[in-house]
Amino acid sequence: MIRTVFMGTPDFAVPSLRALLDHPVFDVVGVVTQPDRRAGRGRKMRYSPVKETAVVAGVAVLQPQRLREPEVFAQLASLEPELIVVTAYGQILRLNVLDLPTFGCINVHASLLPRWRGASPINAAILAGDPVTGSTIMRMDEGMDTGPILTQAAEAIRPEDTAGSLHDRLAQQGADLLIASLPCYLEGKLTPRPQDDAGATLCRLLKKEQARIDWTQSAEQIERMVRAYDPWPGAFATWSGQNLKVGKARVVEPDVDGLIEPGRVIAWQGGAAVGTDAGLLALDQVQLAGKKMMDIRDFLQGRSEVVGARLG
Repeated sequence: MIRTVFMGTPDFAVPSLRALLDHPVFDVVGVVTQPDRRAGRGRKMRYSPVKETAVVAGVAVLQPQRLREPEVFAQLASLEPELIVVTAYGQILRLNVLDLPTFGCINVHASLLPRWRGASPINAAILAGDPVTGSTIMRMDEGMDTGPILTQAAEAIRPEDTAGSLHDRLAQQGADLLIASLPCYLEGKLTPRPQDDAGATLCRLLKKEQARIDWTQSAEQIERMVRAYDPWPGAFATWSGQNLKVGKARVVEPDVDGLIEPGRVIAWQGGAAVGTDAGLLALDQVQLAGKKMMDIRDFLQGRSEVVGARLG
């Protein structure tokens, strides 16, 4: 068996960890994840999804604030890993960690590298209107997602996909690809190939302010934005001094150009639509801060004055 350390934190990483735990070739001797965080209305301390999985499996868990601290590296080295698998861990691995295991550090990344290197590849692919994304298994180097590629698998982005729905498919695809690839890699039958840096694109860690809707963009771009930022942080505008989150929207008149002022709400087939710089965007579901997400027709029954208003 291959002594394996797994590094990961969010839900996306759980299928990969479970796949390793269930495979007879890999002996998961330790899991490294981010420290417990306060979350929810009660601000209670919560385990990361990866820690929850590791605890149930009876695997030792390390939760360093900083992976670069010497004592943390000593703990990691004491596990004597032959392989480290990283999936959405959330910290940079330095050269001493990359060089620690015999077979190196292998990463599961949710894009077809070199496209969308960085922290938010799923959101970036939807926002850009990419028709296809996928999963990449690579051997890590000191750069951000720049290491040589072992294998890749494509996944179509469906017209209705949100970041949430695509996340779930890619999490499982990545886990399946990892388990299909590692035995060949460990036997020397799979040679990592360098990435083509000329085709590289970058994406940053998501911030809430990025989800603020700019109505001077096209309806098509805003519709992609709604899906790209679902479930977090949620695309939003402002109305009557409050944040108004848009849960679902669709382009209904892509060729309307300049007839409706950008941000102006009009009545549309029993619901409401908003003017943009190019096209008309129908609002299907919306949510005021502190309230639940509502179908637009239900929302209008109590707040009909939104029709005619201009969203900020």
